[in-house]
Amino acid sequence: MPHYTYDKKILVGLAGFKNHCAIWFHQGVFLKDKARKLVNAQEGTTKGLRQWRFEEGDKVDTRLLKSYAVESINNHKAGKKITPAKKKLLIPKELAAALEKSARLKKNFAALTPGKQKEYAEHIGSDKQEKTRMARLEKIMLRINAGIGLYDN
Repeated sequence: MPHYTYDKKILVGLAGFKNHCAIWFHQGVFLKDKARKLVNAQEGTTKGLRQWRFEEGDKVDTRLLKSYAVESINNHKAGKKITPAKKKLLIPKELAAALEKSARLKKNFAALTPGKQKEYAEHIGSDKQEKTRMARLEKIMLRINAGIGLYDN
């Protein structure tokens, strides 16, 4: 989808959907929105992103659109931004026990990127049966010790 950047940061983007198209303001939470055009597409999930939706037949107020874009640039220049909160990595008990048992495994797991650590933790923790989680753990221990991610070749 097309997007517009300023200072290497995406400020505005366009998106097409089944019943509407939208203009996204990536730090739109800071826009004054006196005309009440902006909505949060995913209430409770999206913190900074706001969108202005257009359905068939809607008129685009280009002056208002331009004022929102200019305000976005000014907010960026002023340093206004929401940064996503980092989620704490939840290590399943089976993996935690294996890491405590083997210093080598613990060291090699810590050397992996946060994304690879998350892949392994979710892979083991996502199954309901302990038997399956243990089988998955056995299969991945060699990969962890080799410094290879779960989905690496």
